[in-house]
Amino acid sequence: FIWTGPLRAVAVLLLVGLTWLLANSLFGGESGSSVRYFFSGKIHGEPHPRRYKCGLTAPCPPKHLAFRLVSGAANVIGPKICLEDKMLVSSVKNNVGRGLNIALVNDVADLLKFLRPLHEGTLVFVASFDDAATKMNDEARRLFEELGSTAVKELAFRDSWVFVGAKGIENKSPFEQRMKNSKSSNKYEGWPESLEMDGCIPLRPPLEG
Repeated sequence: FIWTGPLRAVAVLLLVGLTWLLANSLFGGESGSSVRYFFSGKIHGEPHPRRYKCGLTAPCPPKHLAFRLVSGAANVIGPKICLEDKMLVSSVKNNVGRGLNIALVNDVADLLKFLRPLHEGTLVFVASFDDAATKMNDEARRLFEELGSTAVKELAFRDSWVFVGAKGIENKSPFEQRMKNSKSSNKYEGWPESLEMDGCIPLRPPLEG
């Protein structure tokens, strides 16, 4: 390979420049610290924020469960349910489906069959995907209301919905979001935007311990 004259000149300049930078880095000088940062990958300054369970920005207090719910995006991207840094439901795990995606203490198949006999204190995590409302009958909505939902009564075709409830809850759940399907505000064609919710759930018997 033969360099032409201009290319050789450029190469010499680059070699001289790199020699000067390395000399400053090794022996000090005003630019030494900057050069060391450059080669160490720290030139951008601020460190990455610490990651807590399920991607929370702060740790949960003792005797609390960290969670994150993400509803599906349109009918393309599946929902996610994370509890205590364990991904329970996701497209990667290949266990999502259109409608309601629900995570309980034990895996179950049929909505009404497992919502009716839930034990006191059981936590229920719900994330919608595509359309969760069309096939939901009055009994299913009532059971979700008993778990603390206030939005399920009005849940409609292709609404986005994330919810955490509990069997035997005394008040309405503070962990619930609903995004209405509306042509004027939909992010996707025919679907509202995906919802994301996270937080810390206080433990109670029999989950405590």
